[in-house]
Amino acid sequence: MQDTLDQTAQNLTRLVEIFNTFRGCVVAFSGGVDSAVVASIAHRVLGNQALAVTGVSPSLAENQKNDAIQVASQIGIRHRLIVTHELQRPEYVANGSDRCFHCKSELYDALSAISQQENLFTILNGSNQDDLGDHRPGLLAAASAGVRSPLSEAGLSKDSVRSLALHLGLFIWDKPASPCLSSRIAYGEPVTVARLQAIEKAEAFLMSLGFPLVRVRYHAGDMARIEIPSDSISLLTRSETRLAVLQILHRAGFRYITLDLDGFRSGSLNEVLSFSCETAGPDKSDRDEPATCSRNLPQLPILS
Repeated sequence: MQDTLDQTAQNLTRLVEIFNTFRGCVVAFSGGVDSAVVASIAHRVLGNQALAVTGVSPSLAENQKNDAIQVASQIGIRHRLIVTHELQRPEYVANGSDRCFHCKSELYDALSAISQQENLFTILNGSNQDDLGDHRPGLLAAASAGVRSPLSEAGLSKDSVRSLALHLGLFIWDKPASPCLSSRIAYGEPVTVARLQAIEKAEAFLMSLGFPLVRVRYHAGDMARIEIPSDSISLLTRSETRLAVLQILHRAGFRYITLDLDGFRSGSLNEVLSFSCETAGPDKSDRDEPATCSRNLPQLPILS
């Protein structure tokens, strides 16, 4: 539900007050709605003392990188693409339930170096109030690195952030969440470049067929589990479409192609963790980043 104009104006005022306490900042910029709002206000308040930085690696889909470039251009903020090396971290590759901690740690280490070089000593991310319902590993990495979360500090929910993005004229105000490609790989299955590339090719093809909301999950044995909204399943199972999907996904490297009859739900890989995860609130099944979990997952062999 969108906020009223008065509510949005109040939220903007609170954020501007927070940003006025910064002498300069580096924004962890994915090009999604949350980080775009942070970058937009940072640029309005701090001008050239604000820098948006996007980490580029095999886990970032090409279309997401392009979105980040376009959104930064619309905002007018200084924007830098950097190469991150999370795939060189064994803990990240192992793909346990703390994978996001190691990914974000890699990013924040890089942003910290940039902030020192640029004399922009505050690092910001796009976490909002809704992200705090669970104990999430990415948030632990942010806390460890001293990263500020102005949207959360201002008490903004995801809906409030979208309302503010619309008010600011950002063209991606209603963009669906799109976590990194590694979030598609089942826990315990190592993250590899080949698997990330296969997932990206598969999802790009399905999007080209008119399925904008899609996840291709990787499971053991090079199995793809396709998730699309349940009301679109009948479209995908049409003979010509089904055969085209099989051809492209097999070429991408998947051995088995399956369709999840439960339909799309973001964060579905977290369902296997729910019985032993320590949560601070209601289950956040609308996100792909895992909640921190006490269980040690089995490390399965790399199959491809």
